[in-house]
Amino acid sequence: MTIIRTDRHDGRPRARTGASAPVATGSVQQRRQRRASRFTALAFLAPLTIYLAVFYVYPLYRNLDLSLRDYTVSSFVTGDAPFSGLDNFRTVLDDPAFGPALTHTMVFTLASIVCQYTAGLALAVFFNRGFRLSATLRALFLIPWLLPLIVSASTWSWMFNSESGVLNYGLSLVGAGPVDWLSSPDWSLTSVIIANIWIGIPFNLVILYSGLQNIPAELYEAASLDGANPWQQFWRVTFPLLRPVSAITLLLGLVYTLKVFDLIWIMTRGGPGDSSSTLATWSYKLGYGTLLPKFGPGAAVGNILILIALAFGLLYIRVQRKQEA
Repeated sequence: MTIIRTDRHDGRPRARTGASAPVATGSVQQRRQRRASRFTALAFLAPLTIYLAVFYVYPLYRNLDLSLRDYTVSSFVTGDAPFSGLDNFRTVLDDPAFGPALTHTMVFTLASIVCQYTAGLALAVFFNRGFRLSATLRALFLIPWLLPLIVSASTWSWMFNSESGVLNYGLSLVGAGPVDWLSSPDWSLTSVIIANIWIGIPFNLVILYSGLQNIPAELYEAASLDGANPWQQFWRVTFPLLRPVSAITLLLGLVYTLKVFDLIWIMTRGGPGDSSSTLATWSYKLGYGTLLPKFGPGAAVGNILILIALAFGLLYIRVQRKQEA
């Protein structure tokens, strides 16, 4: 809107835009509001950013730095270790212990996640039917997941004890001889796999059960009207619709199982010999398990574990994008 006013001195009309001042004031207020909201968002992000930088980014950087330098005990304290490039990785890959450790890691990881997923899915389908005391039993199944790992590992060590363990006692009741679960190279890896499966089943149960709750009941009713039996309903309705939840469950289980250390270390310390040694336990042995620690090779093994987990994570993202496309 344009307002015509006459100057008091010379009487000549002058034009003035009355809306210009409010528009300028409004734009300034909008800029201030956007700036304030931006500062508010940064303030909320600051604690998380600091936490990630201190507990994730810096440790990863230090681990990478350790793997690229020739650290000794003295240079670790003084910080003047010479740069060695990829020599630590070559040392690790040429070590005779690398092959068995990698094989044990793959066997331990695959056997654990397959059995955990299978048992967790079966229990989730069982509890999804809904019956009396269902919630109570589900809560009891969470106990292995809630217990500290040192408690779980110690309990399984007592159960696997060759002389006084409850498992060998059960074998004696059926006329079988005792098994050296933790002290035999043939059984040590199997023993830690069994313990890890027991610990991981509740996690799979919780995630898969929540996924089953999101499947509409009308689909099962329609399948039943079409003549599908319970087994056909599972393979044609439940399992396909549960794929996204199953994928994230398997990925998280894979990443977690790759880095399992405390359970194996408490039960067998990677032994006897190297029969139950994995990349995680071998990395600890190299870095801290001897009087002359090898910080560089130990960090290199840790970085190899990170790369393996990252590769599976990228593979999962690629598969998910293909399914969504």
